[in-house]
Amino acid sequence: MIEVKRHVEASPQDVFAVLADGWLYSGWVVGASRIRAVDDHWPKPGAKIHHSVGVWPALLNDDSEVVDVVDGHRLVLTARGWPLGEATVYLELEDDGDGGCLVRMQEDASHGPGKLVPQPLRQLAIAPRNTESLRRLALLAEGGAQRR
Repeated sequence: MIEVKRHVEASPQDVFAVLADGWLYSGWVVGASRIRAVDDHWPKPGAKIHHSVGVWPALLNDDSEVVDVVDGHRLVLTARGWPLGEATVYLELEDDGDGGCLVRMQEDASHGPGKLVPQPLRQLAIAPRNTESLRRLALLAEGGAQRR
């Protein structure tokens, strides 16, 4: 799995606060067009964000589900976008000791037709998308999206 990473000028707690607000998901996840609902217990394991992917009017409704979480440090999701399939997404936050943090993101297809694409080709598409997602996440966290 290819890993993308980005240094963020915000604490791991501030970055995690953005991740923990399911209503901000479409603000940082490339491809997520809108949020339809967020389970009350997000981001606890089993909680889902009900989102749409694509561009209007060609939107597909699906969801992303928390697989594992360590508050302030890690979030693991199953992101669904059928008919393409599902992907497992790992986000890790590491304090840099200077008030900021390093965010690492890994993703790969886990089920469905997307898994039929050879992994090197999948990763060519996933890496730039996730690089942009981390840029958006950084902008939200550094801009204080959760402090307003």
